[in-house]
Amino acid sequence: MTARQAYADSVVRNYLRLPGTPLRASRRDRRLAAALHDRCIPLRVVWAAFVMAGVRWALRSPQQRKLDPIRTLFYFVPAIEEALTTPPEPGYIQYLAAKLRPFVIEKEAQLASPPIAGPLRTLQNPRWLETRVS
Repeated sequence: MTARQAYADSVVRNYLRLPGTPLRASRRDRRLAAALHDRCIPLRVVWAAFVMAGVRWALRSPQQRKLDPIRTLFYFVPAIEEALTTPPEPGYIQYLAAKLRPFVIEKEAQLASPPIAGPLRTLQNPRWLETRVS
């Protein structure tokens, strides 16, 4: 496995664990993940963007309507750009990750359930929100 493939797999695995995302990645999602590698975007930046955008999607006040499901990895591109231009404090990302963790646990349960139809790819690193990516 090349470094590009390992990077793309890591991005896709973490993307699929986020609340509101599909149970499977599309070819376009995988191509975008590889393109992020080609742009030399550090995994820690992608991870921070996932956390920031995931919290914005999942944690909403009762007065706000629930957002539609996230259908593609492209949803996170603006958050990746934001994390590149204005890097968030690591402590803040850890704080947000802790807020997001219950939603990730719920999504992990969905991913672990047998699919109703079609194959389900198994995921690795069940504690991705607790690990730091360099």
